[in-house]
Amino acid sequence: MKKFFLFVVIIFSFTALSAFMAEKTDILGLRNITLETSFHETDGHMILSWDPLPYPCFYKVETYSRTTGLVSGEPEYHFFTSGYTMNSTFEVPRSGIPTTYRVTAYGMFGQLTPPSEPIDNPIYAKSPESPVTIYHYTEDNPASLMPFLVWHAIPNAVCYEVELLSGKPAQEGGTAHDKANHLESTNQIFTNGWQADLKKYANRKFIYWRVRALDIHHNPMGEFSKAEELHINPDLPLPNRPLLNTFDQMPNFQMPVYPVYQWIPLHDAARYEVELLIHPPTEEHGTVADVDAVWRNTVNGAACYDEYARPYAGDYYWRVRAVDKQGYTMGTWSDTEHFTMPDLPERVPVAVLGDSITHGGGAVSNSPAALEYSYTTYFDFPCLNLGRSGDTSKMTLDRFDSDVLPFKPINLLILTGTNSLRSSTTSAESVVNDLEAIREKCIKNDIRPIFLTLMPVNPPNILVAFQAPTDPKWQKKLATINGWIRQQQYFIDLEPYFYDPTHRFMDNKFSVDGLHPDILGKQLMGEIINMNQSKLLK
Repeated sequence: MKKFFLFVVIIFSFTALSAFMAEKTDILGLRNITLETSFHETDGHMILSWDPLPYPCFYKVETYSRTTGLVSGEPEYHFFTSGYTMNSTFEVPRSGIPTTYRVTAYGMFGQLTPPSEPIDNPIYAKSPESPVTIYHYTEDNPASLMPFLVWHAIPNAVCYEVELLSGKPAQEGGTAHDKANHLESTNQIFTNGWQADLKKYANRKFIYWRVRALDIHHNPMGEFSKAEELHINPDLPLPNRPLLNTFDQMPNFQMPVYPVYQWIPLHDAARYEVELLIHPPTEEHGTVADVDAVWRNTVNGAACYDEYARPYAGDYYWRVRAVDKQGYTMGTWSDTEHFTMPDLPERVPVAVLGDSITHGGGAVSNSPAALEYSYTTYFDFPCLNLGRSGDTSKMTLDRFDSDVLPFKPINLLILTGTNSLRSSTTSAESVVNDLEAIREKCIKNDIRPIFLTLMPVNPPNILVAFQAPTDPKWQKKLATINGWIRQQQYFIDLEPYFYDPTHRFMDNKFSVDGLHPDILGKQLMGEIINMNQSKLLK
């Protein structure tokens, strides 16, 4: 037996030595191999594939996004996450923005190849932009008479238009309806999905459909998607519950402390009831409310803002059902979605506090559940988001004890007062008083307050988006508030980056509605803060 073990040790040692020499001398020329990659998507799951190396190894796949290039000294890419696989395929994380990947091969003794050249996600690679469909209704997988049509969200789109056609359009793409085969269209779609009513086409084997993104004025953003055959089987049951909208969640998705729940609407629903539980529901897809629900609310749109913070670590479950105009439940509860609030240290290293700009969301129709519209998404460090939509500076101050002190963050990034800025009934001095009170609470509780200067707004865009005027004295108020912030020991100056060429308003490229920075603006905010990490107490 001893001889056998000695033999095994010798063989293993020889094999390990051979592998070590092969890897360190690169006798196989692995460092010169260029990976040939391709993508394949099924129902929103994107698979990256490449030719395997002729050597036993595993692969590291890293996910990045390109930075804006607007902050001096910043890197070209922002790193999101990495994963490992023994295979030559990898399901890349979902994302709501253009993402890039690098693949690196590793052997027993370290890195075998340099990182691959950046590999762009094809969902957002088309120019001009056009949506990429997720659900496909083929002859082998036909649609009912009321199918959900779903596509990947276009960054900064406010709404979408779907066109139904009797045949292939004369020209793919473009921005005009097809003259010969146009059946109908609607531009009142404010999510990246729509339940179509095809009952009038029940006698057809198939029709075609395509979709395009629209801006706040309902002008086209890019072109129509490629028209797809939509095969119909009138005998299939009709979907009778809302479809949860989790298709383009950002890598490392973490629900905000003030959660937001979103879905794709059910046709003809008047409103929706949302239910939150701390365990799976008693009956999946049932028709009655769960007696153990810890919270429920009724809303009119396709998103529900939880009015309560959910700071406690653990598992949460939520679902939604539709209600008709008469108040009767339509169909059943949706699938149940699950999220986890993580265990946190006794003192959180970094937290952010503020209004909807901090909470997230943008481009009018995208809620804070779409984390591509959250500036914390682009931080190079972990951060707890304590933002709450709708806050004035006074409201942020009033919830400091209940929302901030339980976490007692070491560093608190503070951005509040924009809603007060545009209100003619709130003075700059009152905002400064609120900020001073927040600072004093921080100092009293051994929290480093780091104030972010308010960004300019764009009153004409605010008027279009919200039908609300902006205080004509907003610029003077902005100067007063930011003047106070710049006198503080710790602050980060956002304001100068966001002006249009006239240096009067928020630049349109940063904000559709003139108030909330959209994806480019949120990326820029994150990058400015990343370049000021020296102000954070370690």
